[in-house]
Amino acid sequence: MQKGRDFIKAIRRSFFTLHSNTSISQMDQSTRYRYSPTLKWNPMVEEYFIKAYGADHFSRISTALTRPSCYSCIRVNTLKSTSDAVIEKLLEIFKERGMHDVAVQESSTTWEPDNCCKATSKCTGSAESLKAIKSISKCQFPGLDYVVFVEGSGPHAIHYGDDEGKPLKEVIVSRKCAEAVLRGAQVYVPGVLACSAHVERGDAVAVSVAVEQYGPDGGWGVAMTRGTVLQGSQEDPYYFERDGFYIGQATAMMSRAGMFRVTEGVAVDMKERVYRLPSFYDLLEGEIFLQNLPSIITAHALDPQAGERILDMCAAPGGKTTAIASLMKDKGEVVAVDRSHNKVLGIQKLAAEMGLSCITTYKLDALKSVCNGAESDSLPNTSSAEDARTPDLLSTGIDGFDAKLLFEKNFNDLQLKDGQYPSKAELRKRIRQLKNGPGRNHTAGGRVEKSKGFSPNSFDRVLLDAPCSALGLRPRLFAGEDTIDSLRSNAKYQRRMFDQAVQLVRPGGVIVYSTCTINPGENEALVRYALDKYEFLSLASQHPKIGGPGLTGSCQLSDGFVEEWLRPGEENLVQRFDPSSDLDTIGFFIAKFSVGPKNI
Repeated sequence: MQKGRDFIKAIRRSFFTLHSNTSISQMDQSTRYRYSPTLKWNPMVEEYFIKAYGADHFSRISTALTRPSCYSCIRVNTLKSTSDAVIEKLLEIFKERGMHDVAVQESSTTWEPDNCCKATSKCTGSAESLKAIKSISKCQFPGLDYVVFVEGSGPHAIHYGDDEGKPLKEVIVSRKCAEAVLRGAQVYVPGVLACSAHVERGDAVAVSVAVEQYGPDGGWGVAMTRGTVLQGSQEDPYYFERDGFYIGQATAMMSRAGMFRVTEGVAVDMKERVYRLPSFYDLLEGEIFLQNLPSIITAHALDPQAGERILDMCAAPGGKTTAIASLMKDKGEVVAVDRSHNKVLGIQKLAAEMGLSCITTYKLDALKSVCNGAESDSLPNTSSAEDARTPDLLSTGIDGFDAKLLFEKNFNDLQLKDGQYPSKAELRKRIRQLKNGPGRNHTAGGRVEKSKGFSPNSFDRVLLDAPCSALGLRPRLFAGEDTIDSLRSNAKYQRRMFDQAVQLVRPGGVIVYSTCTINPGENEALVRYALDKYEFLSLASQHPKIGGPGLTGSCQLSDGFVEEWLRPGEENLVQRFDPSSDLDTIGFFIAKFSVGPKNI
């Protein structure tokens, strides 16, 4: 385990050495054209987090959240490939893209940070984009050798040409677009908010970010009309607010007029980035899945066994669902539910790409997961035989051609409902859908089964990766909208979902609860709630144990409410991933519960 920790630390030291050795002197040329964002928080939320972590620690967390992790984490689909095969294929792809110096880091070696940074410290111009990847290696934590790390580089000093005595040509992008660019994406047309006058295809442009500001109406927003013309003066919108929010230099792929006339496509091609991380879009589809390390560890904490029946309560986008199915060797049943039709379709697509057949998907609100009595519906109702339906369909007045169309498309949901078939209006609506195709909110050909819920005690294990404030995701450039009330609302919602999970898991089973937030109210406070309310629940040890300990004690909020966290002795039974730690992950939390006899 220590070997894996040392390996991550080496990656992190190598990633940041360039900043200390080569970037400062260049960045001092300008206090404006640099990347040094300060994360804005709601004052009451900031006060709460300072009480929880201490001022210095929270400052480090807040700074870490504005930067991407120094490496990309890839989960290899072991049903289709191996880590060694994936590394070999990726090296070939990188060479085709001009990246010939990517090193394969063997598990038996250690990294020399000074040597690692030499490859990038002297790079200038567009050639730097070819140095996005420094090394590729297998994860060295026990049991995770199917995980591959790809190391990036940064932060890099960018020479924007601001010292040449003429105004820069600039493009301002939205905050969400910028966060994606920091993770390796390109700037697409919808993400562009403003652009300098007279920008033509092929021009070099500096890319900066417009972050939400507090408005006179008491809300947060970007007070900028899309298509605004930048003059390069202090009168430009967000001129001063963009100090320290420059994320790189790019080449315009279309004129300024084109950026605001078309609806899709790459607006500017990022040539020099502050952080250089590879994009894995459309690479080795079905063989690899880009996934944060704590998310992979969550599936391991659940410890799924072949032949079991497992529920993933909030399954989209399907990363943990497919990780669980892979650990089960695709034997058993993983039930994946989400309340969004399109997200369920996404899970189906991912499972098909990865060749997993043990995953069953349903559209279902996690708050309605339990269905008692006769209405319990683990499997959807199927329609009756076609010959039994034909007279009823014809009796509705649907003509023979349309009735034939329904039969040819095998509309299985034309079963009896409360003793009656669907109305004529419903049938005609479905016929129109068949003739005209799916609506814009549905994937063509996609079909999602709805569930009425599941019987109590019907699952061996339940994963609740709960919807949360997501205050651990990185890079993050804005956090001002979250309030104490919204954080409390999240916690109440999560407790209701956890109550559903407790009813669904059988005695002797396991519940794993996880979030991607640094908020103790959604993490340790949920554990305290669960242990106090359900005497038959107990915290269980997790393997592998990579994250740090949880928070103990309590915190009194400004309104006098006392939030209870873990008690001494419980902190080492959970995993808390700190974005400012040497592991350099997103902020994340995992708790595992063993379920005893429920008659206690």
